[in-house]
Amino acid sequence: MAGIEILPDLFFVERGYLNGNHFVYRDEEPILIDTAYKADFKTTERIITDIGVDLGRVRLIINTHCHCDHIGGNKLVQDISGCDVAMHKIGKHFIDTGDDWSTWWRYYVQEADFFTCTQALEDGDTVCIGPHEFQVIHTPGHSADGIVLYNREAKLLLSSDTLWENDMAVMTIRVEGSRAIFAMLESLEKLRSLDVALVCPGHGQPFTGLNAAAAKAVKRLEQYLGDRTRIGDDLLKKIIVYTLMMKRSMDAEGFFGYLMGTPWFVETTDLYFGSDYRTKYDDVMKRLRHRGIIKSGNGRIVTTVKP
Repeated sequence: MAGIEILPDLFFVERGYLNGNHFVYRDEEPILIDTAYKADFKTTERIITDIGVDLGRVRLIINTHCHCDHIGGNKLVQDISGCDVAMHKIGKHFIDTGDDWSTWWRYYVQEADFFTCTQALEDGDTVCIGPHEFQVIHTPGHSADGIVLYNREAKLLLSSDTLWENDMAVMTIRVEGSRAIFAMLESLEKLRSLDVALVCPGHGQPFTGLNAAAAKAVKRLEQYLGDRTRIGDDLLKKIIVYTLMMKRSMDAEGFFGYLMGTPWFVETTDLYFGSDYRTKYDDVMKRLRHRGIIKSGNGRIVTTVKP
């Protein structure tokens, strides 16, 4: 997981499915963009140190949104360095007010800590990462506070969870609201208007071909609009896998009961599948097993997806 130098002294770090990718600017006063998942902070610290950055000297963290796989290391780095944290003004409001619902943490039963957000970003702002200027573009849909960062000179887009190459981030209508899909479509149109040579996403490897990736995402969103159950089905599959990665393994007999105790599983099934909890659980688990994404043994359930 060594960093890839995408601009002078700015390194892209690819993480696993569970963690958000992040960026490290190597300098006397380093800057980080996103900090991955709290539980894997020791790995995050090692990667950043191997790039040549002293965490105690970090001056600024920029967050692309407030989800736990992107802000998980914030408080730990801030406790070490006393650094500033900048994020979109909506996300700053969530953090300032201790809103663990709008951040998704409580909804998805995730592990994260509040921190001190010192700077509010707005659409059209410019942030300087050393000599590299990035335009802040607000891209709600997946997350109300989502932003991407665009360097016009290098035609470089840090797309976070607004755009991946072959998949898209989960849409949580229950938290983000019924307009979220339309907001995501508008956000993708913003990206398609940019001159981009390289995209560094929030999950997965850097890629070229922004328009092709955006077209795939638009097609998926249009399918959601045509059949709302596809939103719920996609959410259930992804968050079940995500949960198994967070927990490492779960008791096979008790996993359904655990899910029934979470807000997201019950509400998603209520919203899209008529509250038929057990039937939907069995259906999703059967399909995940068939695809080899989960497996059972010795009374435990695990996922084969690497965190």
